[in-house]
Amino acid sequence: MTSIARILIIAGSDSGGGAGIQADVKTVTMLGGHAMTAITAITAQNTTGVIAIHPVPAEMVLAQIDAVVSDIGVDAIKIGMIGSAFAAAQIAARLEAMKADQPDLPIVFDPVMVATSGSELADDATVAAFGRLMDVATITTPNLPELKRLTSEDDPVAAALHIVGEHGCAVLIKGGHEEGDALADALIEEDNMTSWQGQRIDTTSTHGTGCTLASAIALFLAEGSNLPTAVARAREFVRVALHDAPDLGQGVGPMGHGRVRLDVGAGPRLNQVTITGTHYRRSVEFYKLLGLKQIVDNPPEYARFETAGGATFSVQIDPEEKIVATTAIYLECDDLDERVEQLAREGVIFEHGPRNQPWMWREARLRDPDGNIIFLYKAGEARRFPPWRIEESTEKD
Repeated sequence: MTSIARILIIAGSDSGGGAGIQADVKTVTMLGGHAMTAITAITAQNTTGVIAIHPVPAEMVLAQIDAVVSDIGVDAIKIGMIGSAFAAAQIAARLEAMKADQPDLPIVFDPVMVATSGSELADDATVAAFGRLMDVATITTPNLPELKRLTSEDDPVAAALHIVGEHGCAVLIKGGHEEGDALADALIEEDNMTSWQGQRIDTTSTHGTGCTLASAIALFLAEGSNLPTAVARAREFVRVALHDAPDLGQGVGPMGHGRVRLDVGAGPRLNQVTITGTHYRRSVEFYKLLGLKQIVDNPPEYARFETAGGATFSVQIDPEEKIVATTAIYLECDDLDERVEQLAREGVIFEHGPRNQPWMWREARLRDPDGNIIFLYKAGEARRFPPWRIEESTEKD
């Protein structure tokens, strides 16, 4: 794999931006991959339903696949909505040829049949043609109604085993269509079963959950995760996006892809800092005044805040602690000068106002009520990409 995972998405477009290609691209992008697309159909839809569908000719779908694969290359493929039975057969043939050259190429097939709103997106002939796609897939991710339609089996586990036995691909049984607050998903492989339990998230913004999950699985497989790990991480991405959905539209709204930043990803991520304070209410009022959003209120011992970028910051209260300020907290603000001026008017004392520094940052320094050092600053591209950044090729082990 290259330095970035290249994910080819073969799916339909959702004009409402909640599902389909739009959800796929947002998912892959937010997880740090490069999304490429072969659009199989154009839909006119919103949160209340699908108004019209225009399939893209199969030869154009294949042309899109060939164009990106021949130039950019591909590390994993996600298949979603297919416009017709003929297109399904043509795509399957192309993927069979690709698998002959790349036997380990991960392929995630989300057999889209019905939109979240209830609109049908695949006729019987198209569904019947899905078998050949499952033959080349690494994993297929049907919801419960789709699983039953693929196999005519009433029992989900029996249906999944039927697909595994007939097509050789793993099956993720998604429990989102079950009744009740408790949810269970199960990954069925030829020689293994992994299950996850969780609580239903109370939201109507569930449009695109299946597309998002499948694309996230493809991304993690491309990066080298095994199937259970890829599914676990993808589930976490979906759950966070559901929690942070923006509540748009009058029907089944889109998820909050754009707000999932630090919650899922490869490698260590710095997204939580905890400092010590001596007085709960005083610390809470100070950090709320700086512009942080309080998300945990546990007086008199602990408060947690969320920053604009998604990272969290906490204050642990110990009235007997002697604070020794040896570490500085940096909070980046695009509106640095205006924010400092406003805070000063509200009584916040700064040790110095915004200053340009030799390391190309602009900083203002202050202390919280307990003496912890705080910098409000603006670095822009110089934070991660200063002129003196060490290039990877010159780094020492």
